[in-house]
Amino acid sequence: MEKRERFASRLGFILISAGCAIGLGDVWRFPYIAGQYGGGIFVLIYLIFIFMLGIPIITMELAVGRASQKSIATSFNVLEKKGQKWHWMGYAGVAGNYILMMFYTTIAGWMLAYFYRMLTGQFDGLDTQQVGQIFSNLIANPVEMTVWMVITTVVCFGICSLGLQEGVEKVTKVMMVLLLAIIVLLAVKSMTLPNAGKGLSFYLMPDVNQIKENGIWETIFAAMSQAFFTLSIGIGSLAIFGSYIGKDRRLLGESINIAVLDTAISIIAGLIIFPACFSFNVDPGQGPGLIFVTLPNIFNAMSGGRIWGSLFFIFMSFAAFSTVIAVFENIISFGVDLWGWSRKKASIINMFLLIVLSMPCILGFNVLSWIQPLGEGTGILDLEDFIISYNLLPLGSLVYLLFCVTRYGWGFDKYLEEVNAGKGLKVPRALKGYLTWILPAIILVVLIQGYINVFGK
Repeated sequence: MEKRERFASRLGFILISAGCAIGLGDVWRFPYIAGQYGGGIFVLIYLIFIFMLGIPIITMELAVGRASQKSIATSFNVLEKKGQKWHWMGYAGVAGNYILMMFYTTIAGWMLAYFYRMLTGQFDGLDTQQVGQIFSNLIANPVEMTVWMVITTVVCFGICSLGLQEGVEKVTKVMMVLLLAIIVLLAVKSMTLPNAGKGLSFYLMPDVNQIKENGIWETIFAAMSQAFFTLSIGIGSLAIFGSYIGKDRRLLGESINIAVLDTAISIIAGLIIFPACFSFNVDPGQGPGLIFVTLPNIFNAMSGGRIWGSLFFIFMSFAAFSTVIAVFENIISFGVDLWGWSRKKASIINMFLLIVLSMPCILGFNVLSWIQPLGEGTGILDLEDFIISYNLLPLGSLVYLLFCVTRYGWGFDKYLEEVNAGKGLKVPRALKGYLTWILPAIILVVLIQGYINVFGK
């Protein structure tokens, strides 16, 4: 048995784990939903749920990873008692990481494509209509999307193949530090635009009328599910990093660091987007349109827009790549843990495999657009996202939770012993009731309400 690799530094662990959690959901989902659900109040409820929901489950993923010294593929096998079936979760976790990358590599590719277009001035002088057309043309072109997806996949597996310290840690550290620097720079620029104050008050001042309009339950659910999805908990994508750290620090403090970094990025993203939208009188609309149509239009109208636009899309690329590298690290460790492959072999095999697996998502926008799995106007990407976001993340989190708190699993005492090994903040035993009864109920609510939102309307 070869020795498990280790992070070179604690900072490396925190930045990489946060990088795994920091993804496109922070940047294009969070500001839009915050705006829709009444700004400041939503942000407040969201923060409460990050602490109530997110942090406990991060501690569990990290504890299972650290105690087993394995990825999700085999971590339950190591820790479960004889005759138990928790290891079946391993298959779901492995599948989850692959399915996530089947569409995430495509979206990461879009970010690169836009960075390249901004940098080379392809948006200069275009009107609003033409800027919108660029995105339509991109998704209508399977060849171009495939090129960007392949670049993403090859580069990220290349980084992982260099090793944990030499590849993943070194590159992610640089990317995350640049990401933080760029996002602060963009936020400062955006907040100094004319009329930016209106955008800030829309974003940060609680708007009670919005809450009345949406209903308090809808608002709470939106905050709850955003807190849940933003941290990518439940498919073991964080557990792997637990297996790379020593026992010198307790896991609660580390989990809080990861959650705080992730949340800070979400909130700062809003400080970029809302002031800019209000300054240029643009509706901060939903999803991809915001990133690929609204913002390029704003950069076009700004002086020095090409520079700001390029910075924004390289920041988006870093956010996407940090997640891709973290999940690829998981996928490589499956090959290592299950079949004893070398890191290089696992990287090469999975690189080709994921390029093939990513094709349905790309073709779903054009050649296969007649496949509408979740009803009219949906595509293959929507189905893949639905499997992950509405099924595997909440169910996986529930499995981790029950495994750690019930006597039918690993058990609360063992979890507590692992999570509190080292120095730092302790998880108090008094939380047992909350973790055993209330938290599983909250996760079930997220699961059921998610289904109602998708199929009940």
